[in-house]
Amino acid sequence: MLARRTMTFFAAMAFGIAAAHAPALADDPEPPPEAAEVAEAIEAAEAAEAGSGGEPSDGIVDLEAMVVSGAQPGPGMWKVRRGDHVLHILGTVSPLPRRMEWMSAGVESVVAGSQVVIAPPSVVVDADVGVFRGMALLPAMLRARNNPGKRPLREVVSAEQYARWEVLKARYMGRDRGVEKRRPLLAAQELYEAALRRSGLRMGGVIEPVVRKARRAAGVPLVESTARLELEDPKGVLKEFNQSDLADRECFAGAMDLIEADLDTMRARANAWAVGDIEALRALPWKNHYATCQEAVTGSELARRLGMDELPRRAREAWLANVEAALAEHPSSFSMMPMHQLFGDDGVLEELAALGYEVEAP
Repeated sequence: MLARRTMTFFAAMAFGIAAAHAPALADDPEPPPEAAEVAEAIEAAEAAEAGSGGEPSDGIVDLEAMVVSGAQPGPGMWKVRRGDHVLHILGTVSPLPRRMEWMSAGVESVVAGSQVVIAPPSVVVDADVGVFRGMALLPAMLRARNNPGKRPLREVVSAEQYARWEVLKARYMGRDRGVEKRRPLLAAQELYEAALRRSGLRMGGVIEPVVRKARRAAGVPLVESTARLELEDPKGVLKEFNQSDLADRECFAGAMDLIEADLDTMRARANAWAVGDIEALRALPWKNHYATCQEAVTGSELARRLGMDELPRRAREAWLANVEAALAEHPSSFSMMPMHQLFGDDGVLEELAALGYEVEAP
């Protein structure tokens, strides 16, 4: 249960890997956008009232900054060429509109016509208690969801942080008492998920399941882009992780920053992806709390000693190596990459262009 609940929050920290446990798209008929928005507001208000013991948490229902719903085309794909060989790259965004249906026929056709699908960069840690994937491996390795010594959240974080937490919790979660026992990074996860639901957004279940189904139906092989770490003393490492705060407070504060300041931008980004507006996606600011949180965690003494701080770089190098091999060997290949890692001077599109490949925008 712990790994399931923490995966969505930390998947984005590991190059935006889609969470395998994300709920499937609803099969119910899609209501009109106006009806969907009103239903969302009613659902949120009822959830807040139920969570607060029958009293609305703040009396506020957010109706502004509507997210799109219904059938949406999504963005086009970048094409990276070497002679007559082409790699199609789909830029991804998370979260996405909760009530959208992706018109994915074009992507499914490309996947089915490819000789290989290249997985996005990922990291894996092997231990004798199982395999932990993505940056979710860090909280997943925790055996305790709650704070050591059964300390409540208000005793673990600063007074300023807890005051902010109380406001956001009342707004998005009501009077949920169980979350007050959680470690800060897990409490932040529950708050983040609740804020997304109230905003008409969802973390996963839109893109990755479609690509996976199309690839399997066509029998197209998947090439992993994985950086793997083998733990020599997994029991000792797990014990040390359980005694560490894993940058809990930094992640806790960063999650609240994101909720307080970036929900409107997340809705705008989700809408832009849904309607295929690449220029809007380029222009919207990207507040990468996850990168900051990742650096705080992987920069710890324990993580550096284990080599975890090198995993993201090694995973990106593995992806680039797979791309070069595919462009050399196959007429058509396909991959996905988070939008924010495609753009900019240090984005993969610039890196591929610098390697001599022709890059064609959608």
